[in-house]
Amino acid sequence: MKSNRLGSKVAIVTGIGNGIGRGCALLFARHGAKVIGCDINVATADVTMRDASVNGAPIESVHPCDLTKPEDVRMLIGYAAEKYGHIDVLVNAAAWGAFVPIEQMDYEQHWKRTLTGELDIVFLACKEAWPYLKKSGKASIINFASANAYQALEGSPALAHCAGKGGVLAMTRQLALEGAPHGIRANSISPGLVETEATKGQLQQPGFREAVTEKHMLKRLGQPEDLAWAALFLASDEASWITAADLAVDGGATKW
Repeated sequence: MKSNRLGSKVAIVTGIGNGIGRGCALLFARHGAKVIGCDINVATADVTMRDASVNGAPIESVHPCDLTKPEDVRMLIGYAAEKYGHIDVLVNAAAWGAFVPIEQMDYEQHWKRTLTGELDIVFLACKEAWPYLKKSGKASIINFASANAYQALEGSPALAHCAGKGGVLAMTRQLALEGAPHGIRANSISPGLVETEATKGQLQQPGFREAVTEKHMLKRLGQPEDLAWAALFLASDEASWITAADLAVDGGATKW
């Protein structure tokens, strides 16, 4: 199914190689957006671009792109700005986090890398894109927080991840305040556990899938498309009076 729901908006989607970023990029393109993606992994980004073309809704991508490096972020935003002159939607889907118990957590390799991979990359992309989002006049930033920003999950040693995603939640609220005079909306989505390459290892632990599913009102795990549909709504003009909101897409896990 295709539509013009995003009305030829220019959308940057990070982390298109897998999971939520891939889901958002493919869905946004099908619904009329001009999508510029990026990923640090060339092979997986190429697969996403190929699949988008096969579906008749091609996307562009800048890769490899390491979003922890300001120069790579400038390259990504600069490409979109030079080609289109403005940016209407910024979807910060890329992230990296270490899931290690505190006793085994190394400050540099686990804690700092997680905060860089979950907080810094959102800041760098928002800062670089800000002038072009202002130029749009009705832009939308969509960040991904997490159910872990609200509650702990037994069996998941997510201390650094909880800190990072809690920070995304707070940062999004402030971005909404600073962006409002310029027509920039900023919202976050808090997923429950979604089946992706990044979560595959956790889900293979004996009994973990069943334990997580049991805590959901809807007895299944999330899929990237579940998050992509929510992001599509927040990116669209249908959400023009929604900002500083956090949308729980978690099967009811944080409300039970």
